[in-house]
Amino acid sequence: MPKTKLADIKEIRSQIKDITTPGRFQQFTRLEKVAIFITKRVGTMGFFLTIAVWSIGWVCWNLFASQGLRFDPFPAFVLWLFISNFIQILLMPLLMVGENLLNKYAEARAEADFAINKVSEKEIELIIEYLEDISDKIEKMTKTEKGQTDVMKEVKRKIRQTQK
Repeated sequence: MPKTKLADIKEIRSQIKDITTPGRFQQFTRLEKVAIFITKRVGTMGFFLTIAVWSIGWVCWNLFASQGLRFDPFPAFVLWLFISNFIQILLMPLLMVGENLLNKYAEARAEADFAINKVSEKEIELIIEYLEDISDKIEKMTKTEKGQTDVMKEVKRKIRQTQK
């Protein structure tokens, strides 16, 4: 009979916490949630295209619009440089904080996956032990049956001999 009991495996399995539940971000503070929100929005192609269109539009407007409509004249584009740098200065640390928080969650998921894999490995070992035990019992039964069949054949042979 297997050394590991099925009840032991079920007990271990019940101790594994589900990290993928909808409330997984509840442990984060309000500011951390804001950082994650911004990280998820800024790290998209939509945001990239918005910034690209805004920058190209800014430069084109200040190059090709009539002199009276230009608000940041070529070649300096001082206001554009200031706004662009201001956005970069704000977003860079915020993105790093958001990435760190998302990595913390990813690490928790990896640990949960590892725990599940360990339990699954024990379950597979238990199944293999049960299969080996069943195989041994079948082998013993086959040997016993073969022995009984041999005895029956011998008895039949003796009966036939005595009938002759």
